Parts: sequence; structure tokens; C-alpha cells
Amino acid sequence: MPKMKTNRSAAKRFSKTGSGKIKRRQQNKRHILTKKSPKRKRQLRGSALVDKANEGQVRMLLPYL
Repeated sequence: MPKMKTNRSAAKRFSKTGSGKIKRRQQNKRHILTKKSPKRKRQLRGSALVDKANEGQVRMLLPYL
């Protein structure tokens, strides 16, 4: 059986935590920032975890993560 290929775009967007969960960046922080409040931009700064509902799809893209 050949090795599975990792989806390279997903590999750049997701990483694994110490407990095995998948970490992602927040959305809505790229452009059109003038109309967003400072509080909202500050809260978008940190990372978030992938939901349980979507974790299986991400794991299929990243078989060796």
C-alpha cells in the first residue's frame, strides 16, 4: 500500500496540540478591518480549536498529523 498524500494547503492551516486536538486560526482578520471594533479584532487574534463535527474531515486531509 503506498503512502497517503497530505493535503499541503490544509497542512499550512492546521496544527496539532499536545492533547491531540487540531488547532486553527480565526477567520475575519484579513481585510476590511476598519469597520470592525478593536474588541472584535483583539478577540480574533488568538487561535481556536476545530469543532468535533469537522475534525474528521480535517483528519482525512492530514493523515500524518
